[in-house]
Amino acid sequence: MMRSTVRSLAPALLLLLPVLAGCGGKTVTRIDSDTTVDLSGRWNDTDSRLVAEEMIRNCLNSPWLRNHQTDHSKAPVVIVGAVRNKSMEHIPVETFIKDMERAFINSGEVTVVADAGERIDIRAEREAMQGNVTAATLKEFGREVGADFVLTGTINQIVDQEEGQKVSYYQTDLELVNVESNVKVWLETKKIKKFIGKGRYSG
Repeated sequence: MMRSTVRSLAPALLLLLPVLAGCGGKTVTRIDSDTTVDLSGRWNDTDSRLVAEEMIRNCLNSPWLRNHQTDHSKAPVVIVGAVRNKSMEHIPVETFIKDMERAFINSGEVTVVADAGERIDIRAEREAMQGNVTAATLKEFGREVGADFVLTGTINQIVDQEEGQKVSYYQTDLELVNVESNVKVWLETKKIKKFIGKGRYSG
């Protein structure tokens, strides 16, 4: 009798398993990508975007740009080079670099060219074209646009914590250097300070 009862309940139990598995699980809600969400107090996508946009805006409003346009009557060519993460956190600097490239390009004030790593892939593609594409679409060697300036930088961090509370200070330093003369034509610092109170920081 007991075995018969268990057999009769088995299909119902199988139907309940997905419901039981979902109890206590995570809830996921899609939000707009521009929404500011700061759960951990660590460097996040909002920091990357806002720091990049503010610093590039400052860069484009500095005298070096007007001086170059006056001397050469054309937009300067810029490479966004290495940004070194010297903080205690994992910071995806590639995202920060892309945010800066986007800000430069969207301004319409400068021409942005591929960095050293990207150029390797592009040159390999150009090499692969040789003998494989029509003459009308073949891309020639020696036609790359040389950069006038390279942008580099660092992200540093200072942390102060006590009894479950934490203050995290980030300092981003960027500099723009003339490729031909090695003259630094622009330097800027952006600082962010975050307080993480009890209940939010656990170590």
